[in-house]
Amino acid sequence: MPSTTTTMTVRLSGPLRDFVAANVSERGAYENVSEYLRDLIRRDMASAEQQAFERLKAELAHAWAAPETSYQPLTAAEIIARNRA
Repeated sequence: MPSTTTTMTVRLSGPLRDFVAANVSERGAYENVSEYLRDLIRRDMASAEQQAFERLKAELAHAWAAPETSYQPLTAAEIIARNRA
């Protein structure tokens, strides 16, 4: 699958601009703003994935803790509909 890129423009002022500038410099952790933003986006994606995983773990733990008498049969269509809600 070929890689595609998109150029985006972001306007920052005041404290946000200063914070980015401090992280993108000779003494900062990043060589340029693009590198910094890509790292922030990757970390945000990883955080969202971790949160989804934690929700799934909590739901599974709740299901395993429920008494067997509380189980009810569901069709695949019912499960899909429930998960879309």
